[in-house]
This record gives sequence, C-alpha cells and structure tokens, in this order.
Amino acid sequence: MNAIRLLLFVIGLVVPGAMLRAQDLSVADLEFIAPIVETQIRDGRIPGAVVLVGHRGKVVYRQAFGSRALEPTAEAMTVDTIFDLASLTKAVATTTAVLQLAERRRLNLDAPVSRYWRGFSAHRKGAITIRQLLAHTSGLRADFEGKQTWTGAEAAARRVAGETPVAPPGSRMIYSDLNFLVLGELVRRVSGQPLDAYCRRRIFEPLAMDSTRFLPPESWQARIAPAERADAGLPRGIVHDPTARRMGGVAGHAGLFSTADDLATFAQALLDGGVGHSHRILRRETVAQLMLPQPPAAGPDLRGLGWRAEPPLVANRDELPPAGAIVHFGYTGTALWVDPVTETYLIVLTNRLHARAGDADPLRRQIAGLVGAALGPLPFAQLVTGRPQLARYASLRSDQRRRQQQHRIATGIDVLAADGYSPLRGARIGLITNQTGVGADGRRSIDLLRGAPGVTLAALFSPEHGPAGSVDAAVPSGVDAASGLPVHSLYGNTRRPTPAMLEGLDALVFDIQDAGTRFYTYAATMAYAMEAAAAKGIPFYVLDRPNPIGGAIVQGPMLDADRTSFTAYLPMPVRHGMTIGELARMFNEEKPIGARLTVIPMAGYGREAWFDQTGLPWINPSPNLRSLAAASLYPGVGLIEGANVSVGRGTPTPFQVVGAPWADAATLAAHLNERHIPGVYFLPTHFVPDAGPFRNQACHGVRIVLADRLILDAPALGIELAGALYRLFPDRFRLDLTLGAIGSRQVVEAIHDGTDPRDIAAAWQAPLAVFEKTRARYLIY
Repeated sequence: MNAIRLLLFVIGLVVPGAMLRAQDLSVADLEFIAPIVETQIRDGRIPGAVVLVGHRGKVVYRQAFGSRALEPTAEAMTVDTIFDLASLTKAVATTTAVLQLAERRRLNLDAPVSRYWRGFSAHRKGAITIRQLLAHTSGLRADFEGKQTWTGAEAAARRVAGETPVAPPGSRMIYSDLNFLVLGELVRRVSGQPLDAYCRRRIFEPLAMDSTRFLPPESWQARIAPAERADAGLPRGIVHDPTARRMGGVAGHAGLFSTADDLATFAQALLDGGVGHSHRILRRETVAQLMLPQPPAAGPDLRGLGWRAEPPLVANRDELPPAGAIVHFGYTGTALWVDPVTETYLIVLTNRLHARAGDADPLRRQIAGLVGAALGPLPFAQLVTGRPQLARYASLRSDQRRRQQQHRIATGIDVLAADGYSPLRGARIGLITNQTGVGADGRRSIDLLRGAPGVTLAALFSPEHGPAGSVDAAVPSGVDAASGLPVHSLYGNTRRPTPAMLEGLDALVFDIQDAGTRFYTYAATMAYAMEAAAAKGIPFYVLDRPNPIGGAIVQGPMLDADRTSFTAYLPMPVRHGMTIGELARMFNEEKPIGARLTVIPMAGYGREAWFDQTGLPWINPSPNLRSLAAASLYPGVGLIEGANVSVGRGTPTPFQVVGAPWADAATLAAHLNERHIPGVYFLPTHFVPDAGPFRNQACHGVRIVLADRLILDAPALGIELAGALYRLFPDRFRLDLTLGAIGSRQVVEAIHDGTDPRDIAAAWQAPLAVFEKTRARYLIY
C-alpha cells in the first residue's frame, strides 16, 4: 500500500481495495442531449451536430441533429457526415504520429528539433525540443502574421524556420499552430513520407478508420459538411484553416477530415491502452503519458502531449485535479474528450461556421456538463486511490483558484455590497442597468439591490439594446419579469429619464459595462441620466466597472467641439482609456452637469488590465460585441461603420470582417497587408450578413486577424481601412459617411486628399496630449 493510499485509509476515507469506478451510463441518462442540441440549432448557433458517447467499451449514444447544410439546398445531418476536424488534427493525427516515431526511436521527445531539422535552429530556436512543441511551450507565436503571399509546404517550412520565439522555450504555454506545423514537417523528414501518407498507413488503416484522411476524395463530397456559408466560396472537402489551405491541405495543425464513428474507434483504442482492431498504434505507457500535464504545470490551460489536460468527465470535475483526462477542440466546431478514469469518450461535431451566428462553445460545454452529471461525482480520495499518479496535481486546482481570486477584481456592485449598501440605506432608488450588471456570485445587480437592507429598489431603466442586451432597435418600456419592477426605456421615445419616471425616487444608480470607445451610447445614457438627476436634485451613484480594452491607452482623433451627440457626449478621442466611473467624473465637471455624483470604485483594479486579466466573466455588452477581440478592434472598425460597408453585423464575427458587394477581397487584403499595420493582418474573405446595409447580399472584403493587441493602434487601423477603401474604390466608397464616427472633419479631409494614414495618426498626437492632461484630473486608479 503506497503512502497516499495508507494515509487515506488511516483517516477513514477509503477502504483497502476500493475500486475506482463512476456509475454506468445508459441512453436514458443522456436523453437531455437532444433538447440541448435542438436549442442551439433553434438559436442559430449551429446548423446541426453529431453527438456520440462511448462508455466502457460500448457506444451508448449516437445521434445526428439538424442540417448538414443549409444552402444552397438543405440537407439533413446524418451520423456518417464527414467533418473538417480543424485542430483535432493536432491530437488525432500529428501527436499520434510523433509518438509512434518516438516509440520506434526515430525521434527523441527531449531532443532539440534542430537534431532532425538543421535549419530550424536559426533565430534563437536551437533549444526548442519536440516535447515543448507538443505541449505548446516552445515559445513560438500562435500563427504566421500572414503579411506575405506564399503557397506550398516548402514555403511554410521556410517561413517557420525563419520565426523567432516570443518567449523563452519552456517558460510558458502559448497555444500555437506553428508548433504542430513544425511537428508535421518533422514526421515527413524523419519517416520519409508526407504526413497524410504516414498517418493513413500507420494510424487510419490499422484502425479501419475508413472515412478519415487528409485531402478527402471527390467521392466523399456528398457526405462532407460545408465548413462555411455557400457564398464564401469554399468548396466542401477543402480545409477551412487558411494556413493549411495554403500548404495544399496537409499540415500538422489542421486538414484532417473524419466522422464521429471513426473518432470513436480512435478514442476507444486510447482507452484500450493503444490497441484497436487488433492493431497496436501506441504502447500502453505512451497512452498513460498522454493523460498527464507537461511542464510547466501552471495556469488555467494545462497541456499534455498534444492534448489539453482536464479532470475526469464527472459531476464534480471542477473540484478535482486538472488531470486524468484529455480533450481537444477544433475551430470549425468539433470536440473530442477521452477519459480513462471513467472509461468514457465524448464526441461533438458541428460545422458551426456554416451558421450565420456560429458558436459551438455553449453546445460543447453543456453536453460535457450533462455527461459529467450522468456519471455522477468521483470523490478525490477514490480518484487518487485508483490513479495515485494524479495526486501530484491536486495542488494545481487550489493554486488555480487562489490565482483567480487574487486576480479577480471587485466591481462597484461588489464593493457596495461588501459595505452593506450603506450609501443607499433609507433611499428609494432607480437602477440603470442591463445584462452586464451582475455581482461576483453571478446574481443581477437588480436582485442584489432588491435584497439590500434598508434600500428600496423602485424602478429600472434600460439603455440601448434593452435589459437583456439583445435588441438592435428601439427598446420598449415594460416590466422586469423576475422582480415585477417597471422598466423605463432610455432608448425609445426618450433618451433621458423624464420627471414622471423619477417621481418618488431619492437616487439614481448606474451599473453597466462600457466598451471603452467614444461612440458607444452607454456613456451618453449615463450622462443624460446625470443631467436629469441634477435637475431633480437627487444623488447619482456610478458602480464602476473596468475598461475592457485597458484603461492606460488613449488613441485616435479628437471629436470636433461642435459634433457632440448621443454617441459622443464630450469632445474626446476614440479610445479614451477611462472607466465608466471616471467618465462620469469628467462629464460632471467638464460639461458641467453639477450632479451630486458618487462613484463606487472597484477594488483590485489596475488600469493597465484588459478584461481577460480581471478575473471577470465576459458578458456581451451589446449584441455585436461578442468577444474581447471584437471589442479590441471596435475603436478602429467602428470608424467606418457609418459608410456603405458591412462591418460584420449579422455574421458570426462582427467587427472582425469588413466588406461590401462592390469591393475586391484579394486587392483589399493585399493593399492592407502591404501597409504593415502593427498588431493585425488581413485575409481575403466573402460573407453574407443578415443585418446591416447589405443584408442578404454577398460581400467581399477582409477578415482582420488580431495578432498583438498591445501594439495595435485601433483608431489608426480604422483610418487605414477608410484610406484603403477610398483609394481602391473611390467611386463606390462613401467616405463622407465616416465623419459621424471619426468625428474630425480635418481627418476625413486628409483621407480625401490622399494623406498617408500614418501621417494622419501622427497629427492627432498633439491634441491627445492636451486631452490626457484633462483626463488625468478624473482618474481613480
């Protein structure tokens, strides 16, 4: 009996000889998978899906839902549909091939890559090992910048050989397609066969995975799920990933196509110790290593050999060490979990990019949760008794929680609650809020204030997009269903609280997440409400929240003094670098409003922090700001939204694509990439938005890839976009319509006159310096 097992026995937690076993799964346990998938289809996040669950050597659930294709003609999803697996290629094909070569001593995982690829050592890459590539700890960046035109696997190899690490090898995890591009090249160099041929001979054919391969043949096309909308022009069976496509469809990071049944065969072979269909593809000890994190074992995203390490797929997985099972996702909407602890695998396959609002994350998360709930809890003592090697990772869970707690800020509502709501006691209040107004425990600020001692919440006020943040039109007044409180719209017949709305209120409270950009209307809604509160003589409280794109950066042209409006309350730059509470302080003094203003500040906030560094969960502040990446690009792409272009509203990636029916995608992308705009690069794209000025029309333009947000000047990007569109399509692009968002006649005239966008951006630095002196008087953090 080892020491851990003995200790647990002594303190009475286990019985000697206890078996590690979660409860059995049955079809009845998984009946709620269907409504989960159907809801996601109904909400437009996916066109369809295939879900397969295997448990203890048997397939216990296998079902197809919805549509394989929506256009040009509708096709029903079938269980034998073939999907573009995207990054599952890394785990299923490339990792397995590399480990096979290591078992045959053709590769040493701890040897430098340069032992097998001499030219790779250039540019400080000589110390990178194969293990570090597998674990994403090589220090290579995520992908190529894409600023050059190239094609072919040899060109890709030359480009990756010319890369310089962005972090010391082994120092931290950076998920990188380049890591696996290198590994795919190593398989070719060491085995003497292209990656696709090697995998077919050594993995897919031995396991009878007859519907799995790179470069699927023409005869498979009818079964392949389209990876994009039909109007995007990407034929079925052509890999979606742009880099893999440039490489001819075979790459170590993407390019594999397969079915749920074939992936089930592969997953079962891993659960059986590396054996399937009487063929051994990996040794048992190699499979055991797959299930464990690789160093450095830190941070929220632990990586093993080619897979992400996760806790077993059980109900209390959040309480267990983050090791024992493996998972990998694919960008196209695919996922594969393999859990040897419970002897379970889960496969979720979608072609979410074929849906207009494609998003497979809710589906993957909910189905994994359902399977875990069906398997029931697995006590920690039982886990480490059956898998004692996992005990060493127990501290990682507590370390992760401690780091999250340390880095999680307390927003204004949390600080107010911690203080017992003392500033509001005895008051009858109105609350201006929406879906972003939540506390640390996930409860709405509405409900927190309703339960606050000595506080009477009497009325609610809604900004643009409504209480749920889902309306892209005028917002009607109504009643909050949960509380029964009246909801007064501030984006309908009026944009200011009227005297009737404020009747009987002793104070107004504002709790809404801003976007950090001048032309976002929540700040003006706050300012107008402050004016109304000042007129009535009642206090106004702002519960502060972070600037999601960082509060330390100020960028962009200043608004002309005569152009203030609902989208620009005061003259200030596009990216103001202030929190909503700091804006309130500035508005109150500089207008001046003269409100009895109190800002409840955040605790633990540093103004350099981006939203993903606050520990707070992302909640879409409006329907089309769906990610921090979109919010980061918004101060730039938003500058041209008023013109006759689509900025992706009505697509899965608003503010990450720009196009129009009259634009030429290849020409625009080439021109913008030649500009070498720091922090971004551009890929030609085609899309059909279902909202905006070109609703249901094919648009041609660029997809903007955010490579480095720290060096991006987003408003300068917006001027580059405007300049490129006007230069390339002067008879089609309505430059004059950008004035509303740009806010500066001088800037628009400079674009019209052909001034270099870099010179335009340089010219606004002096006015920015003046603004920063004013801004400094109102900063809290």
